[in-house]
Amino acid sequence: MATDSADMTPLADCSECGYRETLLPAGACKPGDCCVVANSGRQIDRFFRANPSLAADYCQDSFWERRAIAARYLPTNQLQVMLSDPDEAVRRVLAYRVPLEWLINLRNDIDREVRITVADRLPEQELELMVQDPDYLVRAYVAKRLPEGRLFRLVADPDNEVRRTVAERLPTVSLGLMANDPETRIRRIVAQRIDADELGLLAEDADWTVRYEVALRALPNFAATLAK
Repeated sequence: MATDSADMTPLADCSECGYRETLLPAGACKPGDCCVVANSGRQIDRFFRANPSLAADYCQDSFWERRAIAARYLPTNQLQVMLSDPDEAVRRVLAYRVPLEWLINLRNDIDREVRITVADRLPEQELELMVQDPDYLVRAYVAKRLPEGRLFRLVADPDNEVRRTVAERLPTVSLGLMANDPETRIRRIVAQRIDADELGLLAEDADWTVRYEVALRALPNFAATLAK
């Protein structure tokens, strides 16, 4: 592998390349610009963009970046063989591209970014399988998409941000489950959303800002009662 002394662009040795008598004369590849042999993500991407039908030849390549870029250009029905690729960069591409029915195979991937993408794409009816993911950010994505009627599974989540999302989406009839949340900000959200006839659950809250939210909602109701 050579390098252009002026701009340090990786240059592959065309003399040993299998495409030197086919793609090169046809202008379908170009040293330093559009080359699958060079260890350059930019050149590899340009090569597959010009020759997408050749991506399948590189799904088992020894260079992780070549496999990851090939995965972007492979037809989706050919991606299944790469689901167990050892490199997380490859699996991240797959998580974005594979058909929804294959996503379940990546649900327990060791890479957080892969699981986040799975949580972002998985059909809602299967999301509950990820409510106990060990990473808070994955669970946060789950909390944003989980059907509202199933959010009770996350009301006691150990992460504040996950519970905040739950408090913002949980059906009001179930918000009483979070009236004693240890995080003041979350109890304020509960006070803002809970059904008026359940405001008493927060009326004696230890934090004045929570009690203030209760008062803001209770006073209009009290005034309406007097008006009658």
